[in-house]
Amino acid sequence: MFKKGRQTSRDLVTRYEAKYIIPRSRIPEIRAFIRPFCRPDPHAHGNPPEYTITTLQLDDSRYSLHNAKEFGALNRFKLRVRTYGAIGSTPVFAEVKSKLEDTIIKFRAAIPFEAWNRELIFGVYLPDFFHSERQEIDFLQFKRLAWEIGAEPKALVRYIRESYVGTLDSYARVTFDHSLQYQITDSWTDFGRSGLWRGMDSTEAQGFGLPYSGVVMEVKTLSQMPVWVVDLVERFELRKRGNCKYSTAIWREGVFTKYPGTNSETEEALVSL
Repeated sequence: MFKKGRQTSRDLVTRYEAKYIIPRSRIPEIRAFIRPFCRPDPHAHGNPPEYTITTLQLDDSRYSLHNAKEFGALNRFKLRVRTYGAIGSTPVFAEVKSKLEDTIIKFRAAIPFEAWNRELIFGVYLPDFFHSERQEIDFLQFKRLAWEIGAEPKALVRYIRESYVGTLDSYARVTFDHSLQYQITDSWTDFGRSGLWRGMDSTEAQGFGLPYSGVVMEVKTLSQMPVWVVDLVERFELRKRGNCKYSTAIWREGVFTKYPGTNSETEEALVSL
């Protein structure tokens, strides 16, 4: 184990995010626009550059994290456990994603896939597989919040992400998420291998009242937004839309089982499905 000491230059990932729901047909022209400013994400594969994300969403018994999003709390956070590609082929990443008004701060710790389980979070021991102080601190932040709210697995979300990173800026990302699916789960370790996936990227499933099945486009930057990002938004007349994949999963499941996260407004909009 590394020697602990005074924390130095904690490099938090602090950024701004904007989400847009766009028709798939617009992706080629947006790709062409960002080409001078971005390159394919080195973690992605193929053309277009893509990878699969599977996320275990944690919440308390009252769905407080879901409801914080629903009620538009200015300061809120998510607890999620994310892995990439085929299940079991990569580590899991325990993440705290905090939203402080318009700013996003993430704490993220990599955990070997085979080491992830409930006891890791609620046990009293500290694992010895972290290789930096930052990783250990991020893990302890995740663990502390999980203890405080009594976190439980609530839902899995899976989708394919097409991803680009900025070449001119220290941090800039443009991503397109499609093929969104979910499962309701109470398992800490299954990650969807034994359950039924349901789609949630159709027009009706997203509940936005749009005449097309939307792709979730995200633009992420540091506090200083590059000029090309401003031009992108203006050129394509993009309008920001809140989109929480976890909350969408809760809404959708409410249609079938009256799950506790359902709100009456969304149920009325989707009851005819």
